[in-house]
Amino acid sequence: MAERKSRTVAERIREVCRYVEGHIDESLSIAALAAMASMSRFHFARSFRAVVGVTPKQYVAGVRMRELKQKLRNRRGVDAAIYDVGYGSISRVYEQATSRLGMTPAQYRRGAAGVEISHATLDTPLGKMMIGATDRGICFIQFGESQTELLDRLRSEYAKATIEPMREPYHPQFQAWAQTIARYLAGEQPHVDLPLDIRATAFQLRVWKYVQTIPYGDVQSYSEVAAAIGAPRAARSVARACACNVVALAIPCHRVIRESGDLGGYRWGLPRKRVLINTERAHRSALALYEK
Repeated sequence: MAERKSRTVAERIREVCRYVEGHIDESLSIAALAAMASMSRFHFARSFRAVVGVTPKQYVAGVRMRELKQKLRNRRGVDAAIYDVGYGSISRVYEQATSRLGMTPAQYRRGAAGVEISHATLDTPLGKMMIGATDRGICFIQFGESQTELLDRLRSEYAKATIEPMREPYHPQFQAWAQTIARYLAGEQPHVDLPLDIRATAFQLRVWKYVQTIPYGDVQSYSEVAAAIGAPRAARSVARACACNVVALAIPCHRVIRESGDLGGYRWGLPRKRVLINTERAHRSALALYEK
């Protein structure tokens, strides 16, 4: 117990996050998670939101939904997948489907023909950024030098989709997504929790899912990621999976670097990768000082 209390608040919160990710099929109450961190419920809830960017309940729900989506993509039976990831009833996941999946689990499992994508381009501290979304979630977040370049890239990624500009005024949900990204880029929100609708191989999903667990402000090497997903000789494949990521920030591949400490590659340019890492580290340091 003394050893646990000697750890910083951020370290204890990260331990709880790792526990949640490995035990999502269990009943995860706030009281139990707070006890695991040796903190009161109130202190735990406040600290968790400060470190992670969302409440403990929202984090558990997000991890649970990501697990469900992966099982559905792997053609797991709908009912079995729902119970495998800890939902107590089928009705609960259907209640969340509209906001988290954009469709029912059965529809998500079957996929969709004739995908429609709407897009909008925003100005950010890192240049132009385009967000593309289907009725199921975000399928495209990328940086570029111009709207034309980004639109060409979106069409290349989804050559058979119907692609149209997002109508203004933007939908409140889209505005909330844009605000989440803006707060992250400003160093005000460490966790970018957005509903995603992306295509991937099974290996890419393993890499991307793990990358989402790398703590804010930390970096890991391609080799470390490969070892963590059980494929220690697949460092190059991990690098390729990161290069195939189509949703910058939501899947934070900028947190993966070379073993030598060099930044490695980044499909949106090394200067942007450097800024993202430095911003996260600076904000994490400020948070650590606040905790003291």
